[in-house]
Amino acid sequence: MRILPILLGLLALTACKEEELTSEAPIRGLKTHLIEEAKDSTLRRFPAVLEPTSLNTLSFEVAGKLEAVELEVGQRVQAGETLLSLDTTSFQLELENAEAGIVAAQAARDNAADDFARQQELFERGTITKVARDSAEAEAIATDARLEQAIKARDSALETLSKTTIASPIDGVINAVDAISFSTVSPGAPMVSLYAPDAFEISFSVNFETASQLVVGTPATIRLADLPDVSLRAVVSELGARADAVSSFPVVLSLQETDPVLKAGMAVEASIELPLPVPQGFTIPLSAILKKGEIKLPPGAPRGQGKVSVYVYDADTETVRVREVSIGGVRENAILVVDGLSIGERVASAGVSFLSDGMRVNLLDGK
Repeated sequence: MRILPILLGLLALTACKEEELTSEAPIRGLKTHLIEEAKDSTLRRFPAVLEPTSLNTLSFEVAGKLEAVELEVGQRVQAGETLLSLDTTSFQLELENAEAGIVAAQAARDNAADDFARQQELFERGTITKVARDSAEAEAIATDARLEQAIKARDSALETLSKTTIASPIDGVINAVDAISFSTVSPGAPMVSLYAPDAFEISFSVNFETASQLVVGTPATIRLADLPDVSLRAVVSELGARADAVSSFPVVLSLQETDPVLKAGMAVEASIELPLPVPQGFTIPLSAILKKGEIKLPPGAPRGQGKVSVYVYDADTETVRVREVSIGGVRENAILVVDGLSIGERVASAGVSFLSDGMRVNLLDGK
């Protein structure tokens, strides 16, 4: 019989302790949004294709038959290196004929000069007439002219022969090859094109708003689509004053540095930091509003403007306090606060319906 009072006493003591434990409300964890200074710029990205700054297209100045073509796209060549050649058989024959013409003209001139000298001597003795002497002189002058023509013909043949090859004007990379082995080519027909491996640019089009924010010299960053780790500096080098399509203005960026992996035709992405309008207040998530459906609008205020209440975290007391703030509008899933908050403050961003003014909380996302 003594056991029953003891058990009842223990049960009463346990109940008192549980009541004491449940009398203290648990401290709720708090997720907040930090008020930070709004950014004054934004990063815009534009896809484009890497292009050489200058493309050298080479052709023959004379017609002829091509020899074997051994060039490949992407091949690196040195300045002065022979790229293509024509069959020189006919050009060599022309040169040999011109050189033979010089020999014949030289002999004719020498004979004419000797004859004129004899005729002059005979004329001075009075043996021949002046007419005969003048005729010999004219023949000597004519043979001098024919020799000069023969020399020019030889020089022309030499120059033509020198045009039967195409040499690289620069240290470069082959961009395209239009020549076909052993085909007959015409003067001026494109044969091969090449570019300098250290001078690239990209071009793309932007709308009027973006074009109006750019100037020549605006810095940019270029990243390779296939190698995102490769990042290169660039600047705006050209701006089109006239749209090449409806509200589409051309922009050209020149690379300020290079990389051995760069090749014409590679896909790239250009990044340009553009200024934003002067920020007006701060953005906070819609979930921070106490009663989303009860935005207080002053008389005559535009739609989306007014006042709302939020919970602001007090680090000194580790509590939350209700504060009324002015808003300037709604942007997607955020509202723009124009008055009532300061940089560095934190507002409750989740579970606000479970909070109350002055409630102690445990900050979950930093001190």
